[in-house]
Order: sequence, then C-alpha cells, then structure tokens
Amino acid sequence: MGNLLSVVTGAGIGLAGVVFGAWFTARRQDRMWRREQKLKAGVAFNTAVSQLIDFLRETRVDVDGVGGNELAGRMQEARSAIYLVCDEETVALADALAKRVWKARPSGDGEDRDDRRAEHHETLDLLRRFTRRLREEIVRT
Repeated sequence: MGNLLSVVTGAGIGLAGVVFGAWFTARRQDRMWRREQKLKAGVAFNTAVSQLIDFLRETRVDVDGVGGNELAGRMQEARSAIYLVCDEETVALADALAKRVWKARPSGDGEDRDDRRAEHHETLDLLRRFTRRLREEIVRT
C-alpha cells in the first residue's frame, strides 16, 4: 500500500507539473501573439498616417481619389486592428490622430501658411505621442 501511495503521489505531482507547464506555455504564447499583433497594427497605422499626412499636405483626398482613398483605407484598416488589440488610451490617441489627419489642409502660399505649418507640427506631435504610447503598451504586454 505504501508503494501505491508513493506512485500515486508522484504521478499527481508529475501531472500537476505538466498542467502548469502547459498553462504557462500557452499564456506566454498568447502574450507574444498579442505583442506581435500590436506591433503589426502600430506599424501599419503609423505608415499609413505618415503617408496620408504627406499626401494631404500636397493635395486633397477628393482631388486625387485613387491615391488618397487607398491611403485612407489603409489607415482605417490599421486603426481597426488597433481597436481590437490595444488599450483604450492607445485607441483614443489613434482616433485623435485620425481625426487630426482628416483636418489637414494642403500646404500653399497663402496667408495661412504659418497656421498650416503649425497644424502639421501638432499632427506630427500627436503621431509621436501615439507611437510612444504604443511602444509603452507593447513593452508591458
């Protein structure tokens, strides 16, 4: 009976180790997957926003629909991914940045050139804040 008890105890400890190891591995893989998804979404969003900012500084989306609409579509797709995998604060910054980009006006030689330059710098500052926030979130994941 003593041998049977030690075998059952050893088997129970071994089984608990296997269950814990499987749980720990699954949890680690989930964290790595989330980190990778946040990174992909962030890179796609930053790239699309940067390209759209450059595009809108030169022209309006409705003037050259194909290029602008494609860039806007990429930005929206990446923003959707951010909605799915990121925290509320990061999502709020992505929303603010997207709204800010839509307010961008083409640069020109008019009287409001300084205003447009200031708007552009504010948009770039918001992009930097979003990127910094996303980086912090990825590190915590």
